[in-house]
Amino acid sequence: MANDSKQIDFFDRVQLITEKFLTHRAKVRHIKTEKRKAKPVALDWLEAFIWAAGMVLLINQYGVQAYRIPSGSMIDTLNIGDQIFVNKLVYGPELLPGFLKLPSPIQPKRSNIIIFENPSYISRGVVFDIAQRIIYMLTLSLVDIDKDQAGETRVHFLIKREIGQAGDHLVLENGNIKIMFAGEDRWIEESDYNAQRGWNHHVTRSISQEQYPAIKAYGKSQGWINRGMSPSEQLLQSAKQTEEMQSFDGFARERSRLETMRKSAPHDIRYSELLAQSRLGWYIPEGRFFPMGDNRDFSKDARFFGPVKVSRVLGKGMFIYWPFWRMGKII
Repeated sequence: MANDSKQIDFFDRVQLITEKFLTHRAKVRHIKTEKRKAKPVALDWLEAFIWAAGMVLLINQYGVQAYRIPSGSMIDTLNIGDQIFVNKLVYGPELLPGFLKLPSPIQPKRSNIIIFENPSYISRGVVFDIAQRIIYMLTLSLVDIDKDQAGETRVHFLIKREIGQAGDHLVLENGNIKIMFAGEDRWIEESDYNAQRGWNHHVTRSISQEQYPAIKAYGKSQGWINRGMSPSEQLLQSAKQTEEMQSFDGFARERSRLETMRKSAPHDIRYSELLAQSRLGWYIPEGRFFPMGDNRDFSKDARFFGPVKVSRVLGKGMFIYWPFWRMGKII
C-alpha cells in the first residue's frame, strides 16, 4: 500500500508540473498574440523584412551566394546573364564582407571555377564596399551600386578557371598555354593535360592558328615603324588582315614587335629584357594561383594582372539556376 501511495504522489506531481508548463506556455502565446494585434501592421512587416534580410545575409555571407555573370569571358561554360550559386564555405568565408577571411583546410584546385576579388579593382572605401556587398547579396545579385562615371558596373569580382598553381611555370604560344609543373623539366600543352585527366570543359578560341602569321606580321610592322623605318609593302599587306579581325592575340603581336626591335638594335638591352619577359611567361609563387577565362581571346585574366593571392578567393562556382534551360552543375 505504501508503494501504491508513492506512485500516486509521483504521478500527481508530474501532472501538476505539466499543467503549470502548459498554462505558462499558453499565457506566453496569448501575450505575444495580443502584442502582435496591438502592433501597427507596418511595424510587423518591417520586423519580418529585417528578419528575412538577416537570414539572406547570413546564408550569402557564410554559405551559398547568388552571382550574375556580367561578361563573356567564360563562354560557353558560363554565358552573359547566367545566374549562378557560389559555394562560399568551401574555401573559408569572410567573417565580414571584405574582411577577416576564415581559414579552410580545402584549397582551390586546378580546373576549379572560382570567384575572387579583382586585383585591378580600386576600392572606394570600407563603408562603400560593405554597403555594396550587402545590397548585392540582399537583391540576389540583381542590384550593384558600384558604377563608374559612365554608369557601367565596375568589376569588383571575377569568375575564372584555375589553370596554374604554386610552383607552376606557364608560357603562351599562339594563344595556347603550356605548363611546366613544379619539379618537372618538360612542357605540356594545357589541352593534352586536360585530356589525360578527362576534363572536358571547352576552351573557346576566336583566333585560328592560320591567323597567327598575320598577327605576327602586324607586330613586326609595328616594330619597324617604332624604329623609324618603313615596313615592306608585302609585310603591310599581311598585317592588314589583322586589323580586320574582331580580336587578335596582343601577346603574340607584342612578342613579334619586340623581336623585330631587338634585331634592328641588338645593342639596346631594353628590347632583350622585354623580350625575355615575353618568352619566359609566368612563374606562380607560393600562396597564389593563375586564373584564366574559358573564352581565351576575350578574357582579361591573370595574363594581364599576374598570379592572384589565394586569400582573394571568395568561393567556388556550383550551379546555374537561371535561365532555367541552362540549369545544371558548373564544370
